[in-house]
Amino acid sequence: MTSSTKKNPVKRVGIIFSGGPAPAANAVISSAAISFVEDNREVVGFFHGYSNLQDYHPVSHRLLPDEHYRIFQEKDLRGLRNSRGIIIGTARANPGKGIEKPADLRDENKTARLRNIYNALVDMEIDALISIGGDDTLKTANFLYEFQKTLPETARRVRVVHLPKTIDNDYRGIDFTFGFFTAVDFMAKEIQNLRADAIATSSYFIVETMGRKAGWLSYGVAIAGESNLVLAVEDVRGDLSIEETVEDPATGQTKTETRLSIDALADRIVDLILTRERRGKHYGTVVLAEGLAEMLPQTFLEGLPRDDHGHISLGKIDLGKLLAGVVGERYEKKTGRKKKLSGVQLGYESRCAVPHAFDVMLGSQLGIGAYRALVERELDGHMVSVSGQLDLEYVPFSELVHPETLVTEVRFIELGSDFHQLARFLETRTDKITDWSPGRREEG
Repeated sequence: MTSSTKKNPVKRVGIIFSGGPAPAANAVISSAAISFVEDNREVVGFFHGYSNLQDYHPVSHRLLPDEHYRIFQEKDLRGLRNSRGIIIGTARANPGKGIEKPADLRDENKTARLRNIYNALVDMEIDALISIGGDDTLKTANFLYEFQKTLPETARRVRVVHLPKTIDNDYRGIDFTFGFFTAVDFMAKEIQNLRADAIATSSYFIVETMGRKAGWLSYGVAIAGESNLVLAVEDVRGDLSIEETVEDPATGQTKTETRLSIDALADRIVDLILTRERRGKHYGTVVLAEGLAEMLPQTFLEGLPRDDHGHISLGKIDLGKLLAGVVGERYEKKTGRKKKLSGVQLGYESRCAVPHAFDVMLGSQLGIGAYRALVERELDGHMVSVSGQLDLEYVPFSELVHPETLVTEVRFIELGSDFHQLARFLETRTDKITDWSPGRREEG
């Protein structure tokens, strides 16, 4: 059966890209779009995520071509796969804000922006929406999918498929996300530059990399960049953790949370410096995942701005500089000597770097997977994934989203896994034995 004879064919498809940029974004968008265009189907690229769609009104806020969206032509899509940036832009608009449980999908006030999106898509005769983004964007895609189940049976349906995007690589349902390896390589080269600087100046660089919720990016950067120590949120346990009682602003009730001990982390880095000095090495680099900043005691986080998804602006904390100051003081107190330590933030520079071949291939396969999901398999409410040798898979939203909280679950590095131990084997083993120590080596 050819695609043209299938039941309920997708004649017009919309594409949105939401959240932070990622290398190979245009490979995903162009590959998805060209698949439909060459099959005589129309593709509409909406600008800046859900920003315009969520405010849609047929009279007061109409969507205008070339201002709020563009209709892709074949000539627009050639030569895009290896280009930087995002051809349709992105934004962090959160049209599902306030929806916390299935019952909320029947609340007219809480679903007002979802209804605006649905109305915009229907009025523009969009048959299916391709959502490209991170876990928050997946959550929104699922909201739109589930919201349509509350509509009358006669209402028009807009099918939804999602393509996973994050340089953090913390996505359930897929092994690696597009842009991850490009970001790792870009920042690893920066770490190597800093290492050369550290050797020349007998100093240390404490580098904060992106990786809000999990340590995949920071670990990859440390391994490829030959860093001497890497720590991420998964490592906050034992002496690195403290318990803190905090008040939930929504309920007013208190709860106990695990927080990062700045003192213990500083001592860990001082131990690293002293160990290397005993081995005749007076330089080094340390990589910390930015998510550690969100685990700081509340006194460090009060008053910081948050985005539409409730995330703290971690860049405002500057964890590397904070630790450099604390470590410098503790080192001087312990040795009576001063040590040059510098804090550096890395991440934004990598998000629109020229994509590597693997990310271009992965992104292209995901884009084509969106076409195959909608046209060949007639799917709805699925995420496109790959495994093995870029074999396509299609994962139902129900397997990725918690049925009661409607929240997506983060994929953490498993402590003790081969990947976790890879970083532990390659970093400097301090003279102080830790509970994760797999062995010892003499490093450069």
